[in-house]
Amino acid sequence: MHASPLVRLLRRLVLVPAALLAVQAVAADAPQSLRIATVAYANAGKITFNGPAYVMDRDQWLEQQLAERGVKLEWVPAATASVGTFVNEEFANKRIDFAFYGDLPSIIANASGVSTKLIAPGGSGNHVYLVVPNGSGAQSIADLKGKRIALHRGRPWELSFAKLLDANQLDFGDFRIFNLNPQAGGAALSAGRVDAFFTLSDAFLLEDKQVGKIIWSSKQAPRDWKMRAELWGASDFVARQPELTQLVVTAYLKAAYWTAQDANKDTYQGYLSKSGQPLSVLQREAEGEPWSSHFTPLYDQALKQHYADAIAYSRKARLIRGDVKVDDLIEPRFVEQGLKELRLQDYWKDTPHDLARQ
Repeated sequence: MHASPLVRLLRRLVLVPAALLAVQAVAADAPQSLRIATVAYANAGKITFNGPAYVMDRDQWLEQQLAERGVKLEWVPAATASVGTFVNEEFANKRIDFAFYGDLPSIIANASGVSTKLIAPGGSGNHVYLVVPNGSGAQSIADLKGKRIALHRGRPWELSFAKLLDANQLDFGDFRIFNLNPQAGGAALSAGRVDAFFTLSDAFLLEDKQVGKIIWSSKQAPRDWKMRAELWGASDFVARQPELTQLVVTAYLKAAYWTAQDANKDTYQGYLSKSGQPLSVLQREAEGEPWSSHFTPLYDQALKQHYADAIAYSRKARLIRGDVKVDDLIEPRFVEQGLKELRLQDYWKDTPHDLARQ
């Protein structure tokens, strides 16, 4: 029997408030703001962000999507000198929800009980370099045994240095390690106070100034030796707010896709050069592999191996006491969904062993 017009009207009147209540419940559950920490630079009196975060901020897609849901996007600037410590403190005190930062600090955070998830890989990683003074006769790390080496301890590239030592049957005790940040390390090398310096692409600046020469780089090593930084999310936020987390990851994928296109390479590197690194340095850092692969967001085997090695090293070096498992850190579902939404499942297909599809 068909319901009468009056009954149908009453049903609609009942359903409409129910729908409104459901919308209001979702809105009430959403936070007032979503906070993302990222490396930032002061440029001409204005704060600008590093890497894909710059593209995300410029495009404002994420900001608009959040605004439609009544959520304000807040960028939390982190200085390059203390990114790891700053981000871990912000996560621990629940002052941020997401962050772009490196591997060792994130492992240390999780081992200490501050649970985070790797929700989007930050590309294929950055290279690291071993530099010696121009007049040095050293040609390898083995030639520096017993010598003074500048290295910023606790930063992501310490793991790469440890791998280089291990591959040559050496350990930290075979050297006099000076814990210096990149600026101080470069100055120490220039002044002759150390015999070598292990650092990032600022190594090219020392070559340009003719005070140093690169005798080894991770371009000569397996891909999992590179320094890594990813997009991390607070585990409790990710669990409570999967829709907002998906928006953040999708916005990141959109930025990674734009950046990965050869047509945008010059524009992107031109922007990065404003943060203090000469364009020639950025170009030399990117040499040796396809431009798009620098921004791959896939959970490949090299990434998993990198974090397994980083956890093992952190225990060996007593950077952590608690145990951390790789599978507990990585959360591939948001990248998998975002790539589907953007129809980019095959764009980075040159990257093997995508864990998100296994």
